[in-house]
Amino acid sequence: MKILLRAATIIDSKSPFHNQTMDILIQDGYIKQIGVALTTSGAQEIQLPELQVSSGWFDSSVSLGEPGFEDRETISNGLNIAAKSGFTAIALQPNSHPIIDNQGQINFVLNKAKDALTQLYPIGALTVGSEGKDMAELFDMKKAGAIAFGDYNKSLDNANLLKIALQYVQDFDGLVIAFAQDEKIKGNGVANEGLASTRLGLKGIPTLAEELHIARNLFLLEYTGGKLHIPTISTQKSVALVKEAKAKGLQVSCSVSVHHLVLNEDLLDGFDTRYKVTPPLRSESDRKALLEGILDGTIDMITTDHNPIDIEHKKMEFDGAKNGTIGLESAFGALSTVLPTAVIIEKLTAGKTTFGIPSHSINEGEPANLTLFTTEGESIFTKETILSKSKNSAFLGQKLQGKVYGCINQGQMILNQ
Repeated sequence: MKILLRAATIIDSKSPFHNQTMDILIQDGYIKQIGVALTTSGAQEIQLPELQVSSGWFDSSVSLGEPGFEDRETISNGLNIAAKSGFTAIALQPNSHPIIDNQGQINFVLNKAKDALTQLYPIGALTVGSEGKDMAELFDMKKAGAIAFGDYNKSLDNANLLKIALQYVQDFDGLVIAFAQDEKIKGNGVANEGLASTRLGLKGIPTLAEELHIARNLFLLEYTGGKLHIPTISTQKSVALVKEAKAKGLQVSCSVSVHHLVLNEDLLDGFDTRYKVTPPLRSESDRKALLEGILDGTIDMITTDHNPIDIEHKKMEFDGAKNGTIGLESAFGALSTVLPTAVIIEKLTAGKTTFGIPSHSINEGEPANLTLFTTEGESIFTKETILSKSKNSAFLGQKLQGKVYGCINQGQMILNQ
């Protein structure tokens, strides 16, 4: 494969060509030359309006259904969607059927993803069946290719089990993911406890349910040492707790979802279950605090928390509907409405370091792992533009800024039509 990208503005703070508009020649999966008005023969020339190029994006939380929930999404189609959405790597959550909690399941999903442009990195379940009772085969899964261990959207009530896990994984430099939500405080809540839930008569989930578990888990981390990742934080106090822990020198990282950065609880007025997510959409003050956490570096990465749900479990009364939204296809356009481009790129690539995934700058001799996009143009996100099998997007009808052109990785290129 020989490709020549014409007049591409490079957005990569680690590259000597950062913020420069250059031609990029790619051959056999590597960046062969970067310069102005390059000439070559036999190359496929790509010239796109207002083209910008960054290092390939990584999503730290993606659910794809397969195995077991192929009606929601398959690994093959999901990785194709990820590539068209700008992601050259994703971390796959273990919430399939069966749960990915052993070496055989890790091998299965890796085999399904073999040779895809977007590389799949599996997260192994922390506990057997994600039931929170017995620790899963963490070392065996690590050897098979698991990059971290956590039970998707399930908090671990057993503090001693989390303590033991944090101690155990240090022997092989493992990363524990600890979702934070106290189930007893959450109770039967379905929305953020606040003005919106009171007005609508929906049972509320206090921010305390998240913050209490984060505080507990950080105390455990301080006791045990090791590395802890807290996914999809959603409250102002959560940001403060993580900031304080980092100031102490703890090895803690955290992520925030695109929808928590862009949307708030006011959207629940129509009882539309597309906005029923975990954690729930919070107040506008929480949303602004999350953006501040991104800008000051407290929050390490942004995730789509892509979670396809079939229509049978979404098109029903709010209380009974399953939580989750798809997010890959709308991620960049939605983020571009609330954050500067350089910050978006930083937070969509920084997770590679946390999860131990190879990261390459845009420079001659480096592997061509690139995302192609533009910040120009506006559009409205509609169901007709969704290529995912499930259509449960919280961003339907939302204005998006810019667009993703495609990706180059693994000696392959995918461009949107």
